[in-house]
Amino acid sequence: MATVSGVLGSTSAVLVSLFILRKVVPWIYQNLIGPKVFGCRINVKKLGEWALITGATDGIGKAYAKALAKRGLNVILVSRTLSKLEDVAKEIETEFKVRTMVIDADFTGGAEIYEKIRSRIENLEIGVLVNNVGMSYANPEYLLDLPDSEKLIQNLLNCNVLSVTRMCQLVMPGMVARHAGLIVNISSLSAVIPAPLLTVYAASKAYMDKLSEDLGTEYAKHNISVQSVLPGPVATNMSKIRKSTWMACSPKVFVDSAISTLGHARHTTGYFPHALLELAINTFSFLLPRLVERLTLNTMQNIRARAMKKSSSNTRNTAGAQEASKLTSAAAGSS
Repeated sequence: MATVSGVLGSTSAVLVSLFILRKVVPWIYQNLIGPKVFGCRINVKKLGEWALITGATDGIGKAYAKALAKRGLNVILVSRTLSKLEDVAKEIETEFKVRTMVIDADFTGGAEIYEKIRSRIENLEIGVLVNNVGMSYANPEYLLDLPDSEKLIQNLLNCNVLSVTRMCQLVMPGMVARHAGLIVNISSLSAVIPAPLLTVYAASKAYMDKLSEDLGTEYAKHNISVQSVLPGPVATNMSKIRKSTWMACSPKVFVDSAISTLGHARHTTGYFPHALLELAINTFSFLLPRLVERLTLNTMQNIRARAMKKSSSNTRNTAGAQEASKLTSAAAGSS
């Protein structure tokens, strides 16, 4: 019996040691030692003259555009609203003394927008592609209760799934020819943690994460690095977080941190507090999966209820204002 116990003890020790070597040590390096001690290990300036960023007029996309311009790259800004693009381009040119190009494109559209982008970027040496554009629900919602669901789902899939795939197809041939390139795909932490009431959004971001993993394997021989970045809460217009905190940081803080992970991690939250958040959620999910699912669902239901209450209140206020306006107009007309 003592011999059996000794064998079991030794086996357990070996398994724990292997787990630490396989999981814990890489996690510490990728989230702390690598980024904090060594910083970014990819010289983006050597990859090509230009960086292309989708969803570049606000939030994380704009922060990436500025960070890459700061490193000496000319930037191609692609987003929906031309006036915003021109404002951001002028801001970047003034601050960083680089060239810019703007392309207005609505990524909820179809194949026609990619022909437009292709024609504008032909013959440009694009060394970095940041697939940042994305959309989500206005508020957490059940799949069968999504407003105008067919249109919303089609737009979301076009914006979150089709865009990253087609932009890689457009930009990667030049990277392959030069044997150098970097692709950064902005996924979401919701892709790898429970995300009920954001089901289609989270699934679309999981697609981005999986695409990044296997695309990186396919094209590693061409010296093309593919990184999947899975942010947690960031103070952006899409997240509706107005004030930045340690956990819900500003886009600039997030991107400065995420860029420092380049060359260290192909799959990263980009920001140490978000890595801790992912670790905590996944640990509890491993130990108590059903409890975590229920807690997450309850949280999302509460957010949904508050949003519905606010929407109902706004509707009543708008209706009241319209009625008052009609009464005022009627009174003015009778006097």
